[in-house]
Amino acid sequence: MSISIGNICIDTNDLGRSTAFWQAVTGYQVASSDEGTTYLEDANKSGVGLSLQAVPEGREGKNRLHLDLFTDDLAGEADRIQALGASEVRRFDSWVVLADPEGNQFCVVAA
Repeated sequence: MSISIGNICIDTNDLGRSTAFWQAVTGYQVASSDEGTTYLEDANKSGVGLSLQAVPEGREGKNRLHLDLFTDDLAGEADRIQALGASEVRRFDSWVVLADPEGNQFCVVAA
């Protein structure tokens, strides 16, 4: 069997704001976009793609899936991402749980 994860999609109520936030967090570039979806990709095309999909309903409850972003500078990256609009949910020794501006949770993890 040959399969790989090529893209992870995040639902959003504000496509423009979410695109700007996740672009700033990841450094990914817009590969394509329309009124309902934006596809972001690593400039080197070596990382998994990230897409943002406009949906009418708001997020409720805990995420069933989340991103783990690895870094060599946990404190610095957690601070940088919070300055971009994320909020801290919980802090542990080797990772920080953050939420994007729409409340979608993700982790910043010490590599």
